[in-house]
Amino acid sequence: MAHSHRLLAGTPLAEAAQAALAGAGERWTPMRARVFAVLSALGRPASAYQVAAGVSAAEGRTVPANSVYRILDLFVARNLAQRIESANAYVANAHPGCRHDCIFLVCDGCGTTTHLDDDSLTRGLRDAAAASGFAAERPVIELRGRCRDCTAAAH
Repeated sequence: MAHSHRLLAGTPLAEAAQAALAGAGERWTPMRARVFAVLSALGRPASAYQVAAGVSAAEGRTVPANSVYRILDLFVARNLAQRIESANAYVANAHPGCRHDCIFLVCDGCGTTTHLDDDSLTRGLRDAAAASGFAAERPVIELRGRCRDCTAAAH
């Protein structure tokens, strides 16, 4: 069964991310706030280099991508962002207080990425892994294809 909840944006999303990070015992530094603001404002999957460029523009100085990578990795570990493995990109988690597995639909036409919450699909993966003695940490399911708009445009 699909998991439903309210998706956040803007200030409420930043506040929820800050609360989630603090709840995990981490500090919400000005640089972490800036990285999260840039990532969430992009509204689409972005590479660490794209996020670093946005942070650099906002800061008025060059911010190295490796600094942004470390912050993005922390965000993924603390459920503030999700990594789109096949695109080597990140998206802000619109519900950082919820912990569940996501399924990403990645459009090869326009690059739009939609995430679905359906723990029933990943539960089967986790159960199969456990039956084999494997402790799954984070299933990543990505479906590549064409979104509705790109499919319609092709016809």
